[in-house]
Parts: sequence; structure tokens; C-alpha cells
Amino acid sequence: MYLIPPVPYIDSALDLATIALVSALLILSLLSFFLIFHLRLKCRTSHQLLHFNSLWTVRLLLVLFISLWAVNELLRIPFFRRRYPYPFLPSLSLSQQADLCRLYVVLSLGLYEPGFLVTLLFLVNVSIDKNRKYNVWGVIIVFSFCLPILFLQLFFTFSPWGDLPIPAFLRRSFADVRDGYGNDAVLCVLPLVNTLAFCAFAIVYALCFLLSCWRVVSLVINKGLRVRIYALAAAVLFSLLVELLFLGISVLFSPADTLYGGAVLVVFLSVLCCAVMGEGILVIWPISEAISAGDDFCRWNSIPEKQSAVEG
Repeated sequence: MYLIPPVPYIDSALDLATIALVSALLILSLLSFFLIFHLRLKCRTSHQLLHFNSLWTVRLLLVLFISLWAVNELLRIPFFRRRYPYPFLPSLSLSQQADLCRLYVVLSLGLYEPGFLVTLLFLVNVSIDKNRKYNVWGVIIVFSFCLPILFLQLFFTFSPWGDLPIPAFLRRSFADVRDGYGNDAVLCVLPLVNTLAFCAFAIVYALCFLLSCWRVVSLVINKGLRVRIYALAAAVLFSLLVELLFLGISVLFSPADTLYGGAVLVVFLSVLCCAVMGEGILVIWPISEAISAGDDFCRWNSIPEKQSAVEG
């Protein structure tokens, strides 16, 4: 007799909000992927767009980092680590769920978020560079700047602490709790040592990003581009400030506490805001303008040809 698998359930409204926002961000990323490859294809027939498409690999890397960060955020939700969403796969043990939490910490604080932040900084720096031949080197530069924080997160997460007198809340990446249905569950936790390492990275990054934006604004004449740089700088710096503040606040509460979930949701929203602004200002907006400008150029060029054909 075939048994229908149990209906999956979501633990809280906070998890539901996270899933909905992740879905919206992935839809926006799909739009960005479409625009990047659409411009790439149009460049084969319109050589005037080659200059606008010179950074397509770096933009692609930005959207990829943001998409992977969004998918990685689902790992911290118990709903996606139980067997219920995958009824035909074996269920994960608590130790395996704990390993997924460790992986979530490393990927979130060590690769995906630093990755798209560094990519944002790179795109801002080269926005005023006339020699935009960074298709391969841009990717290499971004990954090279991400390696130090990635190695630190790997060390803090997987290194054997042994009998060192370090409090548990400084190094734990998960917590065993009971959910609302009385079942054992594993909650992902951001360890304080990993958070401090990311805070150091974020402070250095914020200073570099501020200086880069100031340099670009001082050289740019176009008023519209200045407004975009101001908006991007405000969004990134404010998002980082809120994220670091609530990462510190989350340490004060138990992982099973609703206030802890609220603090983690604010951290998620701050990074989400930064990601949306980055995609909108550095990917969607300039590519849309480039495609529109290319279409206008082709339309104006076709007019003299039509006139000469009529006169002939």
C-alpha cells in the first residue's frame, strides 16, 4: 500500500517570511541572469554594446554569489533540513543537521556574503575605468580577496578546540532544541568567534567601499550616476551597520528564543537589502540602459539607409 508522505510544516512565521523573501530574491536574480546573457547575445550583432558588456563575467559572479547566499539561507531553517520536504530521501540525523549548520556558517560568513560584497566594491572601482578588460582577472581578483576570510571561517568552525577554556556560546554553530511538536531539532547558530572575524572584515570593507565611492563621485560628471552611487553607498553601509549590530544582539538570547529569531531575521533583511540594491544598481539598471541605447542607435542608423534607398 502506498503511503502519502506527511504534509510538511514550517516552524514559525519568521521562517515563512524568510522563505518568501528568498524566493523573491531568486526571481530577481533570474531576471539579472536573463539580462546579462541577453546583452551578451546582442553584442554579437551590435558592436556598439561591446563596451557595456566588458564586465559581464563580474556581473554574473555578483548575481551568482547573491543567488547562492539566498539558497544557503534556507539551510538554517529546520524545515529544509528535515526529511519532510524530501519524502523519498532518507532523513538526516541530528549530527548530519549539525554538519549542515557548520557548512551554513562557513559559506554565509566566509564565502557568499563576502563574495558579493567584494564584487560590489570591484564593480564600483572599475566603473570609471576606460580599459574594462577584467573578464577573467576580475573573477580572480574577487576570489583572491575572499580567501582570507574564508580560511578564517573554516579554521574557527572546524578546528578542534579540545580542552581550551572557551565558553560554548563563542564557538557553537548549532543548538539542540525541541520544536513546537515535541520533536528534537537542530537550530543553526552563528558562533561569536566567526561573527567577530566577519565584523573585522566588514569594518575594513566599509572603509574601502566609502573611499571608492568618494573617488568615483569626485570624478563623475553625470548627475544620475552620482545619485546611484550615493544610493548604493548608503544602502551598503547602512545594511552592514544594522547587520553587525544585530549579530551582536543575537548573542544575548537563546537560539530557541523568539527574540533570537527576530534578530536573525533583521540580519537577513539587512543583507537582502544590500543584495537587492547591488543587483538593481550595478546589474539591472545599467544593462537595461545599454540595451535601450543600443536599440536607439540601430534605429537612428536605419533611417539614413531607408532615405538613401528611397532617393535611389
